Amino acid sequence: MKHNPIRIMVARHSAFYSPLIGTIAAGFLREEGFEATYAVLPAGQRSHDRLRNGEVDIMQSAVGSNWGPMERGERDLPVHFAQINNRDGFFLAGRHPDALFDWKKLEGRSLVADHGHQPLLMFKYAAHCRGVDWNKIDVIDAGTPEEMDAAFRNGRGDYVHLQGPAPQQLERDAAGHVVASVGKAIPPVAFSSLMATTGFLATDEARVFTHAYRKGREWAGQAPAREIARVEESYFPQIDRDTLAAAIDRYQELGCWDGDIAISRVLYEQALEVFLHCRAITRRHPYEEVVVSPCVK
Repeated sequence: MKHNPIRIMVARHSAFYSPLIGTIAAGFLREEGFEATYAVLPAGQRSHDRLRNGEVDIMQSAVGSNWGPMERGERDLPVHFAQINNRDGFFLAGRHPDALFDWKKLEGRSLVADHGHQPLLMFKYAAHCRGVDWNKIDVIDAGTPEEMDAAFRNGRGDYVHLQGPAPQQLERDAAGHVVASVGKAIPPVAFSSLMATTGFLATDEARVFTHAYRKGREWAGQAPAREIARVEESYFPQIDRDTLAAAIDRYQELGCWDGDIAISRVLYEQALEVFLHCRAITRRHPYEEVVVSPCVK
């Protein structure tokens, strides 16, 4: 029986999301008799709207994406059913190697920081955890990650804040050097997850996808980084395999893809701590209103 492709959309495209990419690229979904489409959310569009309008089946997002709409009184929001990453996946790169980097070195220096909502909050929280005065950093908003990368390569900023494989490509090109991981600077956290409408999660397609995704995430956490890079390299046409493997290796080392795909209450509560510390939300939003258990095939 021929099935319609499962429509997957991501808020960001990065090696950080290898469990999701691998579910498609490594054939785990195809083994279940399904294909998938994969696209990046266009600028200016809302992931919640694409799901509610029936244009997309599954969206890569984060539990924190529900809290702002909840505070504005929005109802019938999509829910989060599977963890992708349980660590922040951004790196800090500088202009010179620095094996003895200390986060206090950011004070008095310029930083090209990702101004996406959650990435910036997590970076501020990491600075707080490491005793850095955020007001003493010259924080630069250079635009999209691609524009940030170009700005740093053109001499703007002492440091830049990027997801892999962009910082590893900087190293490959001798244009920068990774000096720190934001994920190591803060506790494990519900950073990114898969969300869908409750209607879609009641379907056989959702159960089949979740079964395949569980395999994909386990594979991403355990397979050799070079093997993962070989399978996924068509998704990163501008990045050579060695650079992609270096990024994947760092994410495996961090433990981003360890554990079960269920979104744990502990990780959810830690994400709340970050948002509350940065005053991005005004109250603790109940776990049960945002998270559901993974579908079982």
